[in-house]
Amino acid sequence: MISARTRSAEGTRAVGAAIAELLVPGDVVLLVGGLGAGKTTLVQGIAQGLGFTGEVTSPTFTLRQTYAGRLDVVHADLWRLDRVGDILDLALEEDLDSGAVVVAEWGEAAEPLLGDRALEVHLDGSDEEYDRQMTIEPHGPWIERTAALEAAIVQATV
Repeated sequence: MISARTRSAEGTRAVGAAIAELLVPGDVVLLVGGLGAGKTTLVQGIAQGLGFTGEVTSPTFTLRQTYAGRLDVVHADLWRLDRVGDILDLALEEDLDSGAVVVAEWGEAAEPLLGDRALEVHLDGSDEEYDRQMTIEPHGPWIERTAALEAAIVQATV
């Protein structure tokens, strides 16, 4: 498990960019945290780290958006999905099979389907100042990259 703390939106984006450095086709990143915890800000850093230059916003109503860069990022918002079948309907497995990376906000909903191969990032933004605590748990193929991920995150938060 890796811990990180950021004190600005830029710092949270820097952690996202550090994660992006290690992404490979078919990777899954599940983001867990309450409203305002910094999930979308972290996705902005991931997308920018992969070379996407457009706007990244939460797909709360569209449920998913795709950003093209070194790797395509499928950004999903699972907040309104109550059943595993609803998540299956998003066809995230097909995106993964085609070499995209899936980053899901409210990722705990996808835990039963994708958790065994995901990088799980828990964000807590409960501090009065802009202060984000992150707990990062690698699973599956991410376990082999734990040391490199920890080094990249430490570098990003200096």
